[in-house]
Amino acid sequence: MNKLLILAVEDDVPVLNLITTTLKAQGYRFLSAQTGEAAVMETASHNPDIVLLDLGLPDLDGIEVIRRIRSWSNVPIIVISARSEDTDKIDALDAGADDYLTKPFSVEELLARLRVTQRRLALMQGAGAQESVYQNGELKIDYASGCAYFGGEELHLTPIEYKLLCLLAKNTGKVLTHKYITQSVWGSNWENDVASLRVFMATLRKKLEKGSGSTRYIQTHIGVGYRMLRVE
Repeated sequence: MNKLLILAVEDDVPVLNLITTTLKAQGYRFLSAQTGEAAVMETASHNPDIVLLDLGLPDLDGIEVIRRIRSWSNVPIIVISARSEDTDKIDALDAGADDYLTKPFSVEELLARLRVTQRRLALMQGAGAQESVYQNGELKIDYASGCAYFGGEELHLTPIEYKLLCLLAKNTGKVLTHKYITQSVWGSNWENDVASLRVFMATLRKKLEKGSGSTRYIQTHIGVGYRMLRVE
């Protein structure tokens, strides 16, 4: 099996050993780095498929590492950090991280996050001729015609709802912050835009999700943003 190459960036040796041992046991190829500068160098030199990044590094803050990598690479970055405040998560996601795992973490959760990212990579790589049509469970978006369907029936969406749906769909598996979404949809991130976003997301979810309180497709990350889930 052709496993992904994963770069683990962590200055705490016991935690780094736990991560690399887990990766080895699962058959992943891996590299490791214990500083921010080394992380940037390894990413540039070896082009890993996924980066697991601690924020509290001895030379560079992890947020700066994300920004540097994002200046030239779209490699998925999963943050693994002891920082648990919403502001820390938002800063990391806004800088370009794809996911955020809080320490202490379970090996099972880390592997689950890797599987989600791996599926997203496979979808991106296999898009090819199908890139004009998005399919996720019963949800289908025909970008060329500007129409969305659920269970074979057309969804009657407002222009804003359709734009939100497309933005989430094109970033399936990735947490999009309130700031990122409002900037993309409205071109600004005023407080009233965030309030409007919550209203539009509620109406979109009613049209898309089947059943009260369902989160099969759109997951809310309280205080952070939203994520489109991959439905099997």
